[in-house]
Amino acid sequence: MHGAEQISGSAHIAAVAVATPLLSLQQADAGRYLAERYSGSLNPRNRSLMQSLFSNAAIQRRSFAMESPDELFSEDRDARILRFTRWAVDLSAEAIEKALVLAGAERRDVAGLVVNTCTGYICPGIATYLIERLGLDRTIRVYDLVGSGCGGALPNLEVAETLLGRTPDKVVVSASVEICTATFQMGNNLSLLVSNALFADGASAAVLWRRREGLQLIASSSCYVPEDREAIRYVHKDGQLHNQLSTRLPHLVKKAVARVLQDLLAPRGLRVADIQHWALHTGGEKIINCIRDEIGLSEEQLGPTRTILSGYGNMSSPTVWFVMNDILSKGIDQGEYCVMVAFGAGLSAHAVLLKQI
Repeated sequence: MHGAEQISGSAHIAAVAVATPLLSLQQADAGRYLAERYSGSLNPRNRSLMQSLFSNAAIQRRSFAMESPDELFSEDRDARILRFTRWAVDLSAEAIEKALVLAGAERRDVAGLVVNTCTGYICPGIATYLIERLGLDRTIRVYDLVGSGCGGALPNLEVAETLLGRTPDKVVVSASVEICTATFQMGNNLSLLVSNALFADGASAAVLWRRREGLQLIASSSCYVPEDREAIRYVHKDGQLHNQLSTRLPHLVKKAVARVLQDLLAPRGLRVADIQHWALHTGGEKIINCIRDEIGLSEEQLGPTRTILSGYGNMSSPTVWFVMNDILSKGIDQGEYCVMVAFGAGLSAHAVLLKQI
């Protein structure tokens, strides 16, 4: 890493990168696969509902961590966790390698690694596989975070920022990876039908340093509403994860997001209108619209979120970085603010305030 003499007192995002599996299906094709497989086991009402969900224009394409859709229907529980492990490591390694190149950093510069996921459990965690795959220093500080759901990338970022304080002349990597297809289930259940039309697989990585370059981390905030945890969570049935989503979720999420943004912006004399860029998690079209109406975002501000929803669906925790990556590809002018917002299991909402240096 070059230019380390320009060390500042705060963390900056040096680079962001994302990765997706090669198998990418049009939403209509994904719907046909499921209809052919499950039309006999779904009742008429849910067959009609599934068709309606897959014809929603908000999502056009999604990526899946498998060689063929047939793999999803033939795997047993052991094969599923092996698939999760393989793809979680492959995709997160790819994203990290891309991010390090973009930052102009070497693998030897990495002093910390934080990895979060909620779609599979392995012990030891994904981070140890990445140390081996990427040839990282064996004395690196690593954390594997599990159970934070779709909002997990931003608490991950906070941990990574803390790690950076221990080694200010190095870099820390914040990686999020989800293999949502590793939790695939089908049945006459609204939560499962919605999930199968919404979720996809992917990974992200952000490189943090203390050089006065990139997006400066100004502040972060979180809001937890544990009494609403049943509205969005995984539940165990027959030893397997089943996604559970409440029809009240858009209403609950918009309130939590409004609260977390109030806590983030008001103490700094900022309003929603003062923020030029918004990296909002793609929780689904209804949730996006509810947040838009609650806090007063414009469709222009929601452009990156809708772009990622259309092309990738909801990949759980990495998705907010996909939106951030889209924003960065178009450019952020010096002095402009950006807010990242993610939400999910807990029920929780998280926000980070960034400023382009």
